[in-house]
Amino acid sequence: MPRATFFRRLLAMVYDTLVATAVGMCAAIVLIVTLVILLKNGILDLRGYAEPADLIQASLGYKLVIQLWVGAWIAGFFLWFWKKGGQTLGMRAWRLRIYSTTDAPMTWSRLVLRLICALGGLGTLLVLIDFKNKQSLQDRVANTEVLLLTKEANHHKNW
Repeated sequence: MPRATFFRRLLAMVYDTLVATAVGMCAAIVLIVTLVILLKNGILDLRGYAEPADLIQASLGYKLVIQLWVGAWIAGFFLWFWKKGGQTLGMRAWRLRIYSTTDAPMTWSRLVLRLICALGGLGTLLVLIDFKNKQSLQDRVANTEVLLLTKEANHHKNW
């Protein structure tokens, strides 16, 4: 199977960005509603603010907790899909899959390294320069490759 082109990877990233945004929004809603309930019922201190929203917006701590929570859920989305099937939803739509270039198993630590080295998608720009190997920064660092699957190979029964 050939390695994926930049254009296919970009299309999968656009698709995955939409899904990751939805995951992040749902995660944020759950945490913010929980915080509002805890603040309204006096379990957490309002610190003199009239409304929980005022405290959450003014507090660097609450904003940081929410951002870390949402970031963890988005990272978890990518890591879970990569670990369980080698594909995110966008990759599946565009028939792409991650494979190891070594005999080493695809461990959580390799996938975390791959996620970090993706640099929010910027690592994929290396594919534009690397005509011969078509590998992104995250592929090179984590010893992975993204291959273009046939329609038959992309069917979930073939995993």
